[in-house]
Amino acid sequence: MSHIEKLPQASLPVDYLKLSRQIKQWGRELGFQHVGVADLDLRDASDQFRQWLAKGYQGEMGYLERNMEKRAHPAQLHPGTLRIISVRMDYLVDTTRAEQVISDAELGFISRYALGRDYHKLMRKRLQQLATQISQQISNVGYRVFVDSAPVLEKALAEKAGLGWVGKHTNLLHRNAGSWFFLGELYTDLPLPTDTNVNPHCGNCTACIDICPTQAIVAPYELDARRCISYLTIELKGSIPLDLRPLLGNRIYGCDDCQLVCPWNRFAHFTQEDDFQPRHNLNAPKLIELFGWSEEEFLKRTEGSPIRRIGHESWLRNIAVALGNGPKTEGVTSALKQHQHHPSPVVREHVAWALQQR
Repeated sequence: MSHIEKLPQASLPVDYLKLSRQIKQWGRELGFQHVGVADLDLRDASDQFRQWLAKGYQGEMGYLERNMEKRAHPAQLHPGTLRIISVRMDYLVDTTRAEQVISDAELGFISRYALGRDYHKLMRKRLQQLATQISQQISNVGYRVFVDSAPVLEKALAEKAGLGWVGKHTNLLHRNAGSWFFLGELYTDLPLPTDTNVNPHCGNCTACIDICPTQAIVAPYELDARRCISYLTIELKGSIPLDLRPLLGNRIYGCDDCQLVCPWNRFAHFTQEDDFQPRHNLNAPKLIELFGWSEEEFLKRTEGSPIRRIGHESWLRNIAVALGNGPKTEGVTSALKQHQHHPSPVVREHVAWALQQR
């Protein structure tokens, strides 16, 4: 990492504009593709979030309803916070392969973000390194690092920090980077100059709304998570609604359809992080092979992966639905029958449904 001239001690006047520029440079050196600074005014975003919750769109994600005041007022989450440094890290690997997998019913589709190692630890470590660099230049800095780990309105903060705009699919978009990226935050008590919002550029495009397999994008900029395949395959525990099962196709962990079709993603950049590269052939796995994983094998092959957190039961549930939506071959029928008497009633239910589709 290049040597940066040490800034004046905190007892002397600090050039916060210069500090902000240096923080952004340090962030880029640490592997973040964009670094911006936001203030704490989240009134509009928190009002919209409350309205979204009031409609019940969060489904069983009860944690989204908790700590609303801390979401709306970042200084309540971390006392003393004056600014939030928002960062972006690209994770895109290969969208061409993604489209090929979705069109092959014998394969299982896994959201591109989950093909490699879990991003939480990697980004948290890099943000901590950024905070350490700041602390070495300005003494007694107060800060706290977050990566999808607390009540944080991260997309609203990233929008305020100039990292992009929230698109009609409710993902953050940037005209020069698309949407294939992760977000992280560094809360700080430094009075840094803030960045300006990016103007939205979705225009009249409705590609993401039109492509959604379950029509989860119920209106522009409004997502009913209860219908979203990412929610159904990752967040939801128990039974997947019967009317939605055929719409899942072969998507067994998440869904990227709205991103794959977004015109702005033709400007997306491939990741430079080795940890985000696919592991265990999960970019194009055969469903029957995945269905044969024991719980021990599942835990071994998903070690360090975000997939592990759904557990073996939901993994088998999702694959059973995908097999039910796939080719009616003897091999598929045989694989399903091997789990007919699985200890989990959830797995048995979805296996029985899949066999009924034969």
